[in-house]
Amino acid sequence: MSSLPRTVLRAAVLEDADAVGLVHYTSWVETYTGLASTEFWERASAERSAAWWRGLIERGYPATVAEVDGEIVGLALAGESRATGGHEPVRDRELSNLYVLAAHHGRGLGRVLLDAVVPPGTPAQLWVASGNPRAVRFYERNGFEPDGATDDGARFGGIAALRMVR
Repeated sequence: MSSLPRTVLRAAVLEDADAVGLVHYTSWVETYTGLASTEFWERASAERSAAWWRGLIERGYPATVAEVDGEIVGLALAGESRATGGHEPVRDRELSNLYVLAAHHGRGLGRVLLDAVVPPGTPAQLWVASGNPRAVRFYERNGFEPDGATDDGARFGGIAALRMVR
């Protein structure tokens, strides 16, 4: 008889920075390969990502992680909305990061993480790679819809994005 994996959602702590950075970077590779510029990949690394997350956690940003059997496999972060690509925010809250390792897709972790940082029905906005139809469909299933705003990705490796709101 096999047991189901034990899944835990919790606040990220400083000791998680390396693991969160690795999940973040690995998710970028899984998601943005073929979408991002060569220059983006020359700068991107698990170490840079870990340092970035370490700084966020040290400054008190409320990152949430998903663990399966004690291993961090997903992360989410939401906070105050910001201007992007010349577009002012249209909601107060913004989902800025939501990543789950591809090996754990289809288990509902993305929805659980989303609900943890942006509870269902909460007005919010997010930016999603327009070349990632799987993610667009995920957000649509969770009440978000494109509002027509786009970003050419000049500040994010040439990855064009569209804004979604609910």
